Amino acid sequence: MLARVANNLFWMGRYLERSEHVARYTNVNYFSSLDAPNAISQSRQFVLRSLLFMIGAPEQDAQKPLHEEEIIYNIGLNPEYDHAILNNVKAIRENANGARDLISTELYESINRFYHYVLNYDPNYFVKRGLYDFTIGVTQRTAILRGKIRGTLLHDEIYSIIMMGVNIERATQIIRMINAKYQDALMAKGSYGDKVGNSFEWTTLLKCAESYDMMRRSYRKTPTLLSALEFLVLNGDCPRSVMNSLNQVCNHMHILHLDHPPDKGSTSFLAGKLRAEFQYLRVEDIEQDINGFIQKVLERLYQISNKMEEEFFLY
Repeated sequence: MLARVANNLFWMGRYLERSEHVARYTNVNYFSSLDAPNAISQSRQFVLRSLLFMIGAPEQDAQKPLHEEEIIYNIGLNPEYDHAILNNVKAIRENANGARDLISTELYESINRFYHYVLNYDPNYFVKRGLYDFTIGVTQRTAILRGKIRGTLLHDEIYSIIMMGVNIERATQIIRMINAKYQDALMAKGSYGDKVGNSFEWTTLLKCAESYDMMRRSYRKTPTLLSALEFLVLNGDCPRSVMNSLNQVCNHMHILHLDHPPDKGSTSFLAGKLRAEFQYLRVEDIEQDINGFIQKVLERLYQISNKMEEEFFLY
């Protein structure tokens, strides 16, 4: 396989996962604010700032009023905005075109349908009444694409490269969501007892990660800071958790990198080392410095991604 084609497969997986998480975070935050238990969480300005923070384009001026339709358009369908869902979906299709001979017809056709759904969505309707319909449509279509990847491709090196991209991006997006909701919880100050630990934002976080029902079945109690962090970071049985993503990265890395033991500093070594650290990490350790933990994990994930590009794609 050409290194260029492998790079296309990897980034196709990453943009697929990024599109879904941005869409779901936008949907859940916007509509959950209607039921929020305090005035700050209900504020539209608060919600818009949270959306910008999560996608990596925070508004630095705390006094500047944000225009709802402008922000929603930018995040969803603005072709000039780098973080827009539209541009992520375009990137999925462009990378799929670069690896057309290695992916199934069923997958490629689903990607094309997804692309045309987003490209042809009416921007005026989207910013006024179509936010729910559009974001649900995006999350449903990304689920279809993941199903096509699992069901219509051989589970060989091609599949492993795509899933490496999917799982590295999923871990990254979950950490970014945790970071955004932690900042929101600090600003909102909650409404029950412990001003941060029992904040409504932890319920919103779990819904953003599509893990609320799973968490309630596992813990059988209202989400708190500690239970949400433990479930989304350390619980290997949760398919959305960082730990589960690292497990998947290591499993697929084993197919791509057969050195035993892996060379020091290799992608396999870095991913395995981070997973081993997580196996012996406790939520109380994370609680001591949540911001520091978030930045450290993001840096490690970026390091793994950069090392994979260097090791497999730059020839």
